[in-house]
Amino acid sequence: MASITLNHLVKKYGDGFPAVNDVSLDIADGEFIILVGPSGCGKSTLLRMIVGLEDITSGDLLINGERVNDKAPRDRNLAMVFQNYALYPHLTVFENIAFPLRLAKGKYTDEQVNKLVNDAAATLELTEHLDRKPANLSGGQRQRVAMGRAIVRQADAFLFDEPLSNLDAKLRGQMRSEISQMQRRLGTTSVYVTHDQTEAMTLGDRVAVLKKGILQQVASPRELYEQPINLFVAGFIGSPSMNFLPATVDGNVLRTAVGDITIPQDKASKATGKNIVLVGLRPEFFEDAKFVDEAKLHHGSTFTAPISHTEWLGNEQYGYIPFHPDPEVKELLDNLARDMDADELRPQIVVTIDAASRIRGGRDAELWLDTRKVHLFDPETGENLTRDAEAGAELTEEANAARAEEIAMAHENDKVGSGN
Repeated sequence: MASITLNHLVKKYGDGFPAVNDVSLDIADGEFIILVGPSGCGKSTLLRMIVGLEDITSGDLLINGERVNDKAPRDRNLAMVFQNYALYPHLTVFENIAFPLRLAKGKYTDEQVNKLVNDAAATLELTEHLDRKPANLSGGQRQRVAMGRAIVRQADAFLFDEPLSNLDAKLRGQMRSEISQMQRRLGTTSVYVTHDQTEAMTLGDRVAVLKKGILQQVASPRELYEQPINLFVAGFIGSPSMNFLPATVDGNVLRTAVGDITIPQDKASKATGKNIVLVGLRPEFFEDAKFVDEAKLHHGSTFTAPISHTEWLGNEQYGYIPFHPDPEVKELLDNLARDMDADELRPQIVVTIDAASRIRGGRDAELWLDTRKVHLFDPETGENLTRDAEAGAELTEEANAARAEEIAMAHENDKVGSGN
């Protein structure tokens, strides 16, 4: 296992454009870190710089404290799992997994190869498929073979480059769980690239969000979700995305296109001197006012807004509130959409309401908003004016402690299972 340190890494191509721009990141021994961002943000380039497939223009890359900028990929002892599996079609599953061991000629006896391959196969539930060829396997099984090949190398770290993007939604969910459990059992440092935020939020100890080659924020998934540092992180993390609603601040009242919203004074004070703010509202901050009990009502603000349509999902439903931004704000939303690799950010608010609610499209609805959770953003800089850095750090510390406990329990269960 290994710690990986990135000190001011820069990657420039022939045109001088920095695909990776001054990225610094400390990855602890045994940590599972996710690199996430829209297409072209530099996440795959950064991964390839770590493994040695891309030259480093400037900065230092250290593995276990040793500078490895000039080391060849084979000398870094890192195992990479690719998006397209990179399996040899003419070899059996056994020989595909054993391939890196065969390459190290004379280093492993046949007995050692058999043990390492069979142990990896058992970990990944591939034992009964060892004699089959890749063409006869499902997509999920092929991805497991690729992971098995990484495991047998006994590498210091695993590097995953969008390994699940070729799988259907159901298989992706299954493989997410398998990768997470495998990483807990093995405790191997892992760096995982994805554009799928569900993978980012469910897999990683910490998530590093990139935009145009620049690192925006590194934190636990929960800190990113609850205490985003800026508009981009807030909009990119979460599904459905955070709503952004332009508002003017009048005392502790937000004057918005869908009505007046009263917020706590401590939040309102953070916007002092700002003519316009963007209010960040996650869909789950809302509820049908009829479903909010008295004890909870005083923690929020109730307002009436027109619902264009609703979507019933069984366990909950979404309501959509259109609004009309002025041209300046619309341009800001369009620019943010481009940054997030989206076609546009529609001028509407998505609200999550109880599945039993009778709110319907084409009517005004009385909604309750939990104003304790509202974020205010500076539309010029994108800064989250109401971010509580201390509360965010506590969330990441809690996540780290919980993860350490999970890993310890996984190791204990393995011992019990093996009879040791």
